[in-house]
Amino acid sequence: MPQSFISTKPIPVRERLIMALDVPSIPEAQALVEELGDSVIFYKVGMELFMSGDYFGFIEWLKQQNKKIFVDLKFFDVPATVGRAIKALSSKGVDLATIHGNDAIMEAAAKEKGDLKVLAVTALTSLDRGDLDDLGFACDVRELVLSRAKRALQIGCDGIVSSGLEVAMLRKELDHKLLVITPGIRPVDNREEDDQKRVVSVEMAFQNGADYIVVGRPIRDAENRKAMAEKIQGQILSQFQ
Repeated sequence: MPQSFISTKPIPVRERLIMALDVPSIPEAQALVEELGDSVIFYKVGMELFMSGDYFGFIEWLKQQNKKIFVDLKFFDVPATVGRAIKALSSKGVDLATIHGNDAIMEAAAKEKGDLKVLAVTALTSLDRGDLDDLGFACDVRELVLSRAKRALQIGCDGIVSSGLEVAMLRKELDHKLLVITPGIRPVDNREEDDQKRVVSVEMAFQNGADYIVVGRPIRDAENRKAMAEKIQGQILSQFQ
């Protein structure tokens, strides 16, 4: 039987599900949050909504609904600019935020994060070996993820974003020192039109050691969204009982 690396961090179970608000407008995002009600506490707000209008007004609205917020903008620029952006974001009451880039960028973000938890992106779950070859990364995906995770830990980031396929390796190498947020949660029969390639199930993600999972399309595209969110919450609860 595979070794379990179930998270030991004191995170309320129902906060371990992060819903990705990948919709084109603020009104659609608000309607989805209201539809899901108390089935989801934590929301990821990314670039699609950033481009749609009043991003920070929407974040304030989420706070008024007593929701937790993960800003997924993957800040990547010269270190000083990223540092200033993270410092400004830390005053918004956001819980998690992503950055990309090298050691200097991670150092600048870690220095200015305040109470905000900064997550370093390792390798996007939409990338496979062929994609990394195209980008000029000659190393194995697992080696790349482990290298970035080690550097993020040494520099002072709070966690990483990683496919569930690499989380068990990270736990073996780094124990539970970093927060690990795992996107790309899908049913086993991954659909051909899906742009996520390195995917895992809810159960596998947590058994491999994820602290949080990010779920978007399986909830957003469900016939009964709240029922699907509650089903996933039940799957998560079963891993921590």
